[in-house]
Amino acid sequence: MAEQRKKKVVRVETAASKGASGRTSATGGSGDAAEPAPGWTPTPEAKAKATRFRIIAGVLWLLAIAGEAVAIFWVLRQSPVNLWLLIGLTVVIGALAITGSVLWKKANRLDPASKQDTVRFFVQNQLGAIIAVIAFLPLIVLIFTNKDLDGKQKAIAGIIAIVIGGGAVALGVDYNPPSVEQYTEESNLVAQLTGEDLVYWTKSGSVFHVCADVPDVNKESKDNQIYEGTVAEAHAAGKDRLTKRWESEAVNYCGYTEAEVEAVKAGTDAPASDAPAETPAEEEPAETPAAN
Repeated sequence: MAEQRKKKVVRVETAASKGASGRTSATGGSGDAAEPAPGWTPTPEAKAKATRFRIIAGVLWLLAIAGEAVAIFWVLRQSPVNLWLLIGLTVVIGALAITGSVLWKKANRLDPASKQDTVRFFVQNQLGAIIAVIAFLPLIVLIFTNKDLDGKQKAIAGIIAIVIGGGAVALGVDYNPPSVEQYTEESNLVAQLTGEDLVYWTKSGSVFHVCADVPDVNKESKDNQIYEGTVAEAHAAGKDRLTKRWESEAVNYCGYTEAEVEAVKAGTDAPASDAPAETPAEEEPAETPAAN
């Protein structure tokens, strides 16, 4: 089916791939099967980008907490309290907290924590929610206990703070946090199946695939390109994970057998064949998987 693909395949070039490619091969050189990687590591570019995101997020969070301090120690101590200034500060605090959380979660996908360090894994992935609680909970309590606000003013300011603060906490929670173990498993799975750490994705997609012949990467797109690179490079490009349909894609579109797929799933060495046979068009399933 490679002949049906009209999109251009572009190799992603990073510092890691320009030097030692970081890939393992089952069919090249000695002909040995691909060896499982000892542990996934981010590319230098991804590490640097994650550090920048974390620094910016930290600055935004500090500004949010500073805004909270201004609201608590200045605005709420005025008599009468300037309600519109209080509401304006609450909105600004929320915007800063949420933006910081979005950047922080992006950084975690570029450079995730390990599940082996339970405390660090939890704090690193849920820090956005923790900061949101710190930025809003004291403010909400002091709004409702302030003696210079009447009942109506407390209701208005308090409800706005609860809604914005609740949204900041919800957006700060990472409901499916990435981990070094997840990325390592993906790298080993791809290397054992295909013989090398090489995956494929599109600019608009959120996942990556085990070969360039799957329908999802060949759908029409603005740049009309398919990108190939290592699992680390795919994550650096903003892709969350290996597609959950990798098993059916490997059999139906990439030329691998069900036995090879099952062997990889079982964690056994299953070197890719020298030239995987393409699945004839008439043997392909009638239904095409939905787009990611």
